[in-house]
Amino acid sequence: MEIDGVKLIQLPKILDERGNLSFLEGLNHIPFEIMRTYWIYDVPGGQVRGGHSYRINEEFIIALSGSFDVILKDGQNEQIISLNRSYVGLYVPNGIWRHMENFSTNSLAFIAASTKFSEEDYERDFNKFSFENSK
Repeated sequence: MEIDGVKLIQLPKILDERGNLSFLEGLNHIPFEIMRTYWIYDVPGGQVRGGHSYRINEEFIIALSGSFDVILKDGQNEQIISLNRSYVGLYVPNGIWRHMENFSTNSLAFIAASTKFSEEDYERDFNKFSFENSK
């Protein structure tokens, strides 16, 4: 990983011939308490989701089904992480611009967040984000 604080985290995987099981616990597998979860699905081909950063919120993103790319920017650097395993997630700290693209058919993105929803926590203007993070 090049962008500070961003990291892939492998979750526990319990193998069973009847089907495998993975799980996630806040403050154990990820470095925050989970205050909110949401999921993104039925994304039409070619569409992009996200396109913002957070001032406070931290996230953990998992491809529960299918695959997609997470594009991360810190104002200076860009990194693309492909997610396609339901037992590996991406921890994204606050202050990192992110968007998701290249969703496969029937993909399901699951996101655990460290805060409840607050529109005031979002920075949706990339030029402003980039300027503030280039200092």
